Formats: sequence, C-alpha cells, structure tokens
Amino acid sequence: MPTTLALYQLCQISICFLQDETTADFSELGSKLLGGFVLAVVVAVTYAVVKLRWRDKNPPAQFISINPNERKDEPAKVARD
Repeated sequence: MPTTLALYQLCQISICFLQDETTADFSELGSKLLGGFVLAVVVAVTYAVVKLRWRDKNPPAQFISINPNERKDEPAKVARD
C-alpha cells in the first residue's frame, strides 16, 4: 500500500509538470505520450520484479490453526437425510 501511494504521488507531480508546458505542438505531444507509456511499462515491470523477489526472500508463513484439536486426514462428516 505505501508503494502504491508513493507511485500515485510521483504520477501527480509529473502530471503537474507536464501541464505547465503550453508551447508543445502535435508532434511533441505524440513523443511525450510514447515516452510516458514506455516509462509506465518500465515502472510496472520493475515493480513486479521487485515484488516477486521480495516474495521469494520472505515466503508466507505456514497455516496455523486456532482449533485445539488435531485432525489429520479425517473425512468430512456429511449429514444425510
């Protein structure tokens, strides 16, 4: 969640800087759009790689039951009418 908020703030700042540009013609806007798309793809791939490596280094904990009884391989009891 903090990473998402940080990326959101980064996007907001970059949008504010791009809005101040008033002397851009049509060809410059196309190159800015392409550059923004490439930057978004790079950020997304980097985020995914970092997230996957972090998950590999810190695997999730094993399931811990709060039930005091130990039941292993016990078939489920089904009420039949």
